[in-house]
Amino acid sequence: MCGRFATTRDPDSLAAEFDAVDGTEGLAGGADYNVAPTKHVPAVVARHPRDAEGEPDPDSVVRSVRMMRWGLVPMWAKDPSVGSRMINARVESAAEKPAFRKAFARRRCLIPADGWYEWQVDGSGRKQPFFMTPEDGSVLAFAGLWETWRPKEAAADEPPMVTFAVLTTDSFGQLADVHHRMPLMLARHAWAAWLDPDSADPSALLAQPDEALIARLELRPVATKVNSVRNNGPELLDRFVQEETAEQPLFELP
Repeated sequence: MCGRFATTRDPDSLAAEFDAVDGTEGLAGGADYNVAPTKHVPAVVARHPRDAEGEPDPDSVVRSVRMMRWGLVPMWAKDPSVGSRMINARVESAAEKPAFRKAFARRRCLIPADGWYEWQVDGSGRKQPFFMTPEDGSVLAFAGLWETWRPKEAAADEPPMVTFAVLTTDSFGQLADVHHRMPLMLARHAWAAWLDPDSADPSALLAQPDEALIARLELRPVATKVNSVRNNGPELLDRFVQEETAEQPLFELP
């Protein structure tokens, strides 16, 4: 984890869910049932608003929903293509790794998701995809890190590329039967502390999710159509009920 997930809620719904304002500026592309690296998806951040001169207001914090590209590109990267190799950050090393440590200390986000996909290998080597999702249909919040990047030749008024990585941790409980890693999911009571722009050390929030959060997840087998990013519709979330005959590629990235 995490190589694919689904996020289908519109910005207005997410803003209400996360007590935020819609800052997507009309760039949201609609429901995505097969999010793959390099795609743009909504993310939630909390920042000090800036005045006309660009100075932050230390006494105010605004939580907003923004669009970000999956695959973190460090500020010092020469080429944004490195982001395709930095879609995840391990909780065990994110605070020290050069690519993630500044974002860990200063730029944290939440990635809203309906659920994520993982592939379980059976005894014959066949890889069965599963969709991990709350049984009650509620939203998941993955802990994420974000960065801004711009090419050296960019004009001063050119907006930067905003990218993110999903934090992952060891799987446990029923999830360990599918894959050994999972996204770090944060319960609602931890959202504010994770997003706090004035907190430079959120290490206390890196503990594995509460067992109750894991217990309420449905591990739903789904069809191998999800293996190809060309497929993107609500049918990808349907429970797999019969044996398929045509093999699909394991992964096909954009």
